[in-house]
Amino acid sequence: MPPTAQIELNDLVLPTRIGTYGPGDTVPQAHLLDLTLHIDPALVLVAGDGMAHVFDYDPLVAEIIRLARDCHYDTQEWLMSCIARACAAHPEITALEIALRKHPVHNESGNLGVRLYLDAENLAQPC
Repeated sequence: MPPTAQIELNDLVLPTRIGTYGPGDTVPQAHLLDLTLHIDPALVLVAGDGMAHVFDYDPLVAEIIRLARDCHYDTQEWLMSCIARACAAHPEITALEIALRKHPVHNESGNLGVRLYLDAENLAQPC
């Protein structure tokens, strides 16, 4: 089996506002992001200790937070599309999986989310 590498971000609470809600609707308390980035294994199995040898994901996380905070979104799908474009700007990322979910959905319970997979070909043209 050839080596593979992933960077995983789980349960990141995004500072965002998504959707329009009326009286009596359950308004989500949180929108949570899971993100799996597929990268070259050479960026994980490194010859030395130092940022020059690895994929620096901190700027991408900062960009995702900025996108989430930037404006009101009508849909989770649009924010997810924006995140996919931000990821596609990094040539180190060869594929990705994004899951964005809101909680609660009804009476303080449940999660509802959207999941997207993009391989290398689709990542080159996310939208």
